Amino acid sequence: MKFFNYMQFLIFILIYPFIWLISLLPLKILYLISDFFFVLIYFVFGYRKKVIYINLKLAFPEKSTNELKVIRKKFYMHFVDIFIEMIKSFTISEKQLKKRYIFTNIELLQELEKEGKSIMLMGSHYANWEWVFILNKYVNSQGVAAFSKINNVYFDKKIRLSRARLGTTLVITSKLIELLVQNKNNNIQTIYGLLNDQSPQAHRAKYWSEFMGIKVPMQTGAEFLAKKHDFIVIMVKTKKVKRGYFESEIKLLTKTPKEYKDYEITDLFTKELEKQIKEKPEHYFWSHKRFKHRNKAPNKFK
Repeated sequence: MKFFNYMQFLIFILIYPFIWLISLLPLKILYLISDFFFVLIYFVFGYRKKVIYINLKLAFPEKSTNELKVIRKKFYMHFVDIFIEMIKSFTISEKQLKKRYIFTNIELLQELEKEGKSIMLMGSHYANWEWVFILNKYVNSQGVAAFSKINNVYFDKKIRLSRARLGTTLVITSKLIELLVQNKNNNIQTIYGLLNDQSPQAHRAKYWSEFMGIKVPMQTGAEFLAKKHDFIVIMVKTKKVKRGYFESEIKLLTKTPKEYKDYEITDLFTKELEKQIKEKPEHYFWSHKRFKHRNKAPNKFK
């Protein structure tokens, strides 16, 4: 165990200073670096090319092979940019973030806050989900985001600090309910952010439904918590305006989650996400195996 921790620390001290120095560069320079790595990843290494193509083929069966390959190539350009922007997150200023990540109707969220209820924010792996933490600078509520641990404890700590430096509290997903109850008991108005398009383990899924025309297990935690605690439910719909610039729309899903039947809110979110993906498919995160559980739905969900 000690040797494992030593190796983690060694990897960290060898790599992190380099990442931090890179993050200090202007984004114009960083995007030139992104262009270089795009050539390597797409043309030389072909990282997950087959996985991405299969995902696109499943989601867009009506498109030709050439159309899918064009989307795939555009996705790779965006994919590398996202990681460059994640690196920039370590040192980017609040002023720069406010300039580059704009909320087009932030006044809606500010009005919802006045109702005195906590809010469940449902997010997705679309466009840019790293810079959304600037939202905390526009609201009075405490921001809380659920996250999954990174294996390297030192990188995990640095990434959490980076994401939290704008005021958001990062909490391991398994500890979210504990913090939620604590905040509720102490009357702390909170905005809870969860990425709702991750694929849960098939055997634990409580609900299967269609996503891009394919039956898959759905994440229902955000809906479950919102209904149990009577949270307002919103989603953030982010679009990439141009390289390094994003616009986010606050979409109200419901103020009264308890009035909805089970899984209706999850379906509302999924339909809105599908609209985004169909408009600009290259900005979705196709490199993860979102459809890996297709054709595995138990009989009761078929």
